[in-house]
Amino acid sequence: MDTLQNMRAFSCVAQVGSFTAAAVQLDTTTANVSRAVSNLEAHLQTRLLNRTTRRIALTEAGKRYLMRCEQILTYVEEAEAEASDAHSRPAGQLKVHSMTGVGQHFVIDAIARYRETHPEVTFDLTMANRVPDLLDEGYDVSIVLASELPDSGFVSQRLGITYSIVCASPDYVKQHGVAHKPADLLKHACLRMVSPVIPLEKWLFDGPEGQEMVNITQAPFQVNSADAMNAAIRSGMGVGVLPIYSAIDGLRDGSLVRVMPEYRLQELNLYAIYPSRQYLDAKIKTWVEYLRNSLPEILAAHEADLKTHELRIAN
Repeated sequence: MDTLQNMRAFSCVAQVGSFTAAAVQLDTTTANVSRAVSNLEAHLQTRLLNRTTRRIALTEAGKRYLMRCEQILTYVEEAEAEASDAHSRPAGQLKVHSMTGVGQHFVIDAIARYRETHPEVTFDLTMANRVPDLLDEGYDVSIVLASELPDSGFVSQRLGITYSIVCASPDYVKQHGVAHKPADLLKHACLRMVSPVIPLEKWLFDGPEGQEMVNITQAPFQVNSADAMNAAIRSGMGVGVLPIYSAIDGLRDGSLVRVMPEYRLQELNLYAIYPSRQYLDAKIKTWVEYLRNSLPEILAAHEADLKTHELRIAN
């Protein structure tokens, strides 16, 4: 029995004073309306309406029940309107996951700029170097770096492509020289990033002679954060791999030197992952669209900065 529909039929009959008029208003038959009220009375084991051939009248129980019905139906209508509005107007809290480096260098600034046009959306941001279970952990959107995504059943949007480069400090280069090709790295102190998502102990390079791999089996230092790796490299501990977004400021101010500028590590895709396309909440839709429109431009600017830096060094 659909109690809510039966309550609507009963409320309508009580308001218009007729099963026939209620049927017209509800776009159904008089028999359906009569059956709905009878089913409701049977469920409650209480007579709600006294019926005669000429008129109907509410019983005392019917009057009390009608008041409650109208309150409940009002709440339901408000809830339906609010839920429907969520698909057209961005508002409410977005629970977002991001990998740490991406979050620090891209996502926080993107949130600030997105909220300039959507101030009714608030953010709960968690940064961690893993791919979360969106449903179990309640995230609306996850922003991750990966060569490819496993088949999860979730929706993914590629936001752009980036890659990493090998860097060292000027002092390290002065003391130990530079590597000119990937195999030379085995003679250096190679600092290693660790990640539960991307296997980073194998450095796969794209260079003048195609792809070359170096397996870093021993490292004097390893860490799970690109910014922490940046600090370790600047301190002269060794040679390390950094995403462009983490390295670019150090290259600009001279605290980092790019090693093997003809080589770069294999490209990674930046993805936004969310649970479903169907009935997508407006705040999720507009947030993902904003990232798709803004991040490629930022990634391209970093690439241009890197090329400008290298041209300046070459000259």
